[in-house]
Amino acid sequence: MNYILSITLWLPVAAAVILLFFPKTAASAIKGFGLLASLATFVASLGILNGFHEGVAGLQLTESLAWIPQWGIRYALGVDGISLWLILLTTLLTPVVFLSSWNTIHKHPKEYVIAFLIMEAAMIGVFVASDLLLFYVFFELTLLPMYLVIGVWGGANRIYAAIKFFLFTIAGSLLMLLGIIYLAFAHFHDTGVLTFTITELYGTTLAPHAQVLLFFAFALAFAIKVPLFPLHTWLPDAHVEAPTGGSIILAGVMLKMGTYGFLRFVLPFFPDATAKYAGLLIALAVIGIVYGALVAWVQPDMKKLVAYSSVSHLGFCVLGIFALNQTSIEGSILQMVNHGLSTGALFLCVGVIYERRHTRLLADYGGLAKTMPVFATFFIIAMLSSVGLPGLNGFIGEFLILAGSFQTWPRATIVAATGVILAAIYLLWLIQRVFFGPITKEENKNVREIAWNEVVALVPLVVLMVWIGVRPNVFLRKMTPSVQQLLQIVHKTDAGKAMIAGVGRRVSGVGDQNRPHEAMLRPPTPDPRLPLSGGVR
Repeated sequence: MNYILSITLWLPVAAAVILLFFPKTAASAIKGFGLLASLATFVASLGILNGFHEGVAGLQLTESLAWIPQWGIRYALGVDGISLWLILLTTLLTPVVFLSSWNTIHKHPKEYVIAFLIMEAAMIGVFVASDLLLFYVFFELTLLPMYLVIGVWGGANRIYAAIKFFLFTIAGSLLMLLGIIYLAFAHFHDTGVLTFTITELYGTTLAPHAQVLLFFAFALAFAIKVPLFPLHTWLPDAHVEAPTGGSIILAGVMLKMGTYGFLRFVLPFFPDATAKYAGLLIALAVIGIVYGALVAWVQPDMKKLVAYSSVSHLGFCVLGIFALNQTSIEGSILQMVNHGLSTGALFLCVGVIYERRHTRLLADYGGLAKTMPVFATFFIIAMLSSVGLPGLNGFIGEFLILAGSFQTWPRATIVAATGVILAAIYLLWLIQRVFFGPITKEENKNVREIAWNEVVALVPLVVLMVWIGVRPNVFLRKMTPSVQQLLQIVHKTDAGKAMIAGVGRRVSGVGDQNRPHEAMLRPPTPDPRLPLSGGVR
């Protein structure tokens, strides 16, 4: 059996345990060891990529051991095209956090590094767990380290922001736990087998009212995590008060746990309810896209501006998911990665400038391109990636989402597309206010240029922005079979068939030029050579 998933999962935990024996005064050694451990975890995750087989829809590199056998709970891991890139995103951003924090974290560095290593392991566990209860354990385990990161190393209102973050997320999670228990016992009632294995729970027979209640129990937990409008209010406070590393991980990975949950659990567990209530989720996503962009536009604080931009950009991911279209879902998965790279880089850049000037107000800047040209270059590239400039990663993700969603929800997609225009407005305005024009503040004339560790942290993010923008198929083709399998589950239901038929009539009525796209509305026809339910070890 290949144990690469377990190695990647538990390596950060082992490093955190070893760090317990480091003296607290050895700050440089602690930071260096944490960075090496995170780099080793990233290298291990490349082993997952190397062992992943294209063209296979089911879980691969699977591991399964009895954990609590009397309750059917297993230590079960696996990876497919939906989770692969999110695992790699997690292992990439953790060393970026340690590099960016090298010269800025002076209070309790040992506890800071341990918190991020435990958080990294928990986030990896979310994406590799193939047992529903094991997933829930990792999903909840991410809360405590982030709570501590915000509460201990955050800003002036850090306690308020940390408690708000914790209460919001745990409230939705507890409802999901009840849903998990109900789902497992519903499966036991049908089959006589008590299990929490995700693939075995697919297809569990549920009464219509039960499926609706479970749909909303799971969807609420993931909507809070995204966060989806109007459940987003915890996010700006958490981002503004969190240290730079906390904001990078929060925006880069933790928010994706919500969109991942929609794909992994909500769509395949509750396909009838998904098809029935997709319009509601799309409406909330579109409102979030426009609302987040408009609120970001008027922010005087650059970190809060980037925080509200996350509300807007994650709305595109939810739109792509619930358009229930192959193109839009693949675009959504890719955009999750894109957002982690571009917004993670933006938060890192905001942290760089804050550490030098100790202010995030746009009015306090101007003309920094003259004193920090290298830093300005990185910031502008990250901004253009977030805007969706052709040739960078953000463009292809948003294009696929909008192109796919237009086939099923054309009116909603047209409204959502205004978010792209608004993003260009508020981000270009940010760049203009901070970097260009005359230097009006004396303090901005001698700002120190970006440091070596910050450059090293930003370079891989920029390289990936360009690589994905130029060669997106390298990333897309690994997720296609898994997305096809997911859509087959949703589209074979009566509600899914009715939705496709209704959308087909709407799109075909637009004009003959749209008729070639009707094929996108039908359930995908799988290649008979590809296993859809099995896996590869």
